[in-house]
Amino acid sequence: MAKEKTVYICQNCGYKSGRWLGRCPECGGWNTLIESKETSIKTKSRNVLNFLSQSGKPVPITQAEEVQYIRFPSGIKVFDNALGGGLVKGQVSLIAGEPGIGKSTLLLQLSHSLARNGRKVLYISGEESVNQIYLRAKRLNALNDNLIVFSETLLERIEDTVEELSPDIVILDSVQTVFSAELESSAGSVSQVREVTYRITELSKRNDITTFVVGHVNKEGQIAGPKVLEHIVDTVLQFEGERGSFYRILKVVKNRFGPSGEMAVFKMTSLGLEEVPEPSAFFISERNTERAGTVIFPYTEGTKPVLLEVQALVLPSVYATPQRRSEGFNPNRLSIILAVLEKEANIFLRDKDVFVNIVGGVEVDEPGIDAAVALAVASSVKNKPILPNVAVFGELGLTGELRNVYFAEARVKEAKRFGFNNLLVPKSVAEELKEENLKGFSHISELLEAVF
Repeated sequence: MAKEKTVYICQNCGYKSGRWLGRCPECGGWNTLIESKETSIKTKSRNVLNFLSQSGKPVPITQAEEVQYIRFPSGIKVFDNALGGGLVKGQVSLIAGEPGIGKSTLLLQLSHSLARNGRKVLYISGEESVNQIYLRAKRLNALNDNLIVFSETLLERIEDTVEELSPDIVILDSVQTVFSAELESSAGSVSQVREVTYRITELSKRNDITTFVVGHVNKEGQIAGPKVLEHIVDTVLQFEGERGSFYRILKVVKNRFGPSGEMAVFKMTSLGLEEVPEPSAFFISERNTERAGTVIFPYTEGTKPVLLEVQALVLPSVYATPQRRSEGFNPNRLSIILAVLEKEANIFLRDKDVFVNIVGGVEVDEPGIDAAVALAVASSVKNKPILPNVAVFGELGLTGELRNVYFAEARVKEAKRFGFNNLLVPKSVAEELKEENLKGFSHISELLEAVF
C-alpha cells in the first residue's frame, strides 16, 4: 500500500502546510492553499512508473520515427470530421457546455453508435441512476448489449470496474461528481477534479481506452475547475447553443490528433441530435436579403469555413447613454469598430443604440469579422440593403485600414460555392489571390463608398 500524505500547497508561492490555512504565512495570499496528495515515488505501482517514464531515451529529432495514428469512426460523420477523421485509441477528450445543452444526449448517442459498430462502451454517470439512463436511451432508441451503464462516483471503484471489463470506450459524466477516497475534500473541489482527471488519463493511456470526460462550466461560460484540466486531456470540445433554439454547435478548442477550430453542427429534435452536413446552408437559409443591416461573413477557425449571417440594428437612443449590445460577438470589439466608423467613415453613432447579432448562436472571436460588422452597421444606419450576393471579411485597424486574415483562399471558395460571387476583401487578399469577383479595399471608407 502506497504511503501517502495530504498537504496544502499555496498556489502563489508553493508554501506547504499540514493543515488548511485561510492565509498563506509565506506570501500573505488569501484562500490560496489547495489540498494536494504527496506520494513517494518508491511506493508507486510499476504500471504508473512505466506510464510516467515514457520508457524512452534522448535521440536527434532526425532519427525519430513517424507514428501513424490509427483512427476508427464513431458512426457520426460530422463528429468524425471535426476531430480530424475519427477517434484514436487512448485519446482523452473533455466535453463542456451549459447545463441542459445536450452533452449527455450527444454522448449517449455516440455510445450507441460505437456499440452498434462492435465497440464495448462503458458509460459511467455520477449524476443519473442506471434507470434514468435507460429511460433516456429508450427515448433516443440507443439500446444495445455492448453499451454498459454504471452509476458510481467513487474513483477507486471506477478504476477497478474499468480494469475488470476492459472496455474500448469509457464515458465519464461528469468529472465534477467523481471523488477519490484518498483526498479529504469533497467532489468538485480543485484537488479532486485534478486528481480524478490525472488518474483517468493515466488509466486510458495505459490500456489504450478512448475516453470522454464531461466537464461543467462556470457562470462566465468557462470550463470549471483548474486550468490544468484542459492541459491534461488530448482534446477539448465546447458544446454551444441556446436552450430555446434547436441548433447545437460542437467546437474543437484543442486537439492533439488533428486541427483545432473545427466545428460540427447538430439539430436538436425530440429523438435526439441530428447531423447538419452543410452548416453554411443551415445558417443562411432564412436570411432576408430585402432588409438593411445584414451581410454574409465566411467564418473559419479550422480548415473548413462556414458562412454566417451578421445582423445589425441601429436606432436613435432614448437614453442619455446609448446602448451597445451584441450576441456572439465581443462587445468591447464592437465599441472599437463604432469608434473607427465615426472617425474614419463619418458615420456618427454617439447618439444611437447599436445591436449586433451573429445568427445561429456561434461565438465569433476572430478579427476577420470586423469588416462584416462595420458594413452591417453602416447598412442599418443608411437603411440601404446590401446586395444579396455580397460576402465580406477583413480585420479593421484603428486608423480604418483593412488587414489580411488567415485562410483567405478557403473563405473565398466557400462563399463562391454558395453563390456569393461579389466578395469584398482587403486589398492585400485581392492582390495575392488574383481571382475573379474579388474587390480589394485598403480602407473602410473605400469599402463603404463602393457599396453605397
